[in-house]
Amino acid sequence: MGERLLAIDTATVACSVALFEDGALIASDYAEIGRGHAEKLIPAIAGLPDRGKADKILVNCGPGSFTGVRIGISAAKALALAWGAEINGYSCLALVAAQARNQLETAQPVCVAMLAGHGEYFVQNFSETGEALGALASLTPEQAAEQVHANIIAGSASAELAELVRADVHFPILPNASQVSLIANDMKNMSSKPIYGRKPDAQPVKVA
Repeated sequence: MGERLLAIDTATVACSVALFEDGALIASDYAEIGRGHAEKLIPAIAGLPDRGKADKILVNCGPGSFTGVRIGISAAKALALAWGAEINGYSCLALVAAQARNQLETAQPVCVAMLAGHGEYFVQNFSETGEALGALASLTPEQAAEQVHANIIAGSASAELAELVRADVHFPILPNASQVSLIANDMKNMSSKPIYGRKPDAQPVKVA
């Protein structure tokens, strides 16, 4: 058996896992479930060959759902500890951009727009080769429209944003763990820490 990598993605309404051996996908599971990632994730991993056991674990660190991001990272860290596996993270938006570029006949820049809650979008632009062009931001639709620097928009908020800016093409896609190989290697070496993209809704009470 070659080197195995387990990819975990629970940052959005989708829940997906994938197992790779020497870089080749050997099994995966994907479902758009909205909520219930904690209940879905472990059975999905257990359903993979050898119950998903791997030498390396790659997890979506966000931005996305606060709860979903925490569930994925917590599971990844627990499994890494149990298996003695290496763990790294990747950006949700980088994967969506890579999936969109994979659907294009010729390489082009992509702007990713994901629903962020409170009527805002997580927005980030990527070059035709996948490099991030600036930091991600949580923006209102009007603010987001001013930050689009591509004719291709991808992500869960792509239809709405594409209509605002009259973009040529949009891909309403969600991140899928089975597609992590599309991300450049240097963008899969993040620390497995959450990227929330905006402040939590609940703030700690300051004691006078």
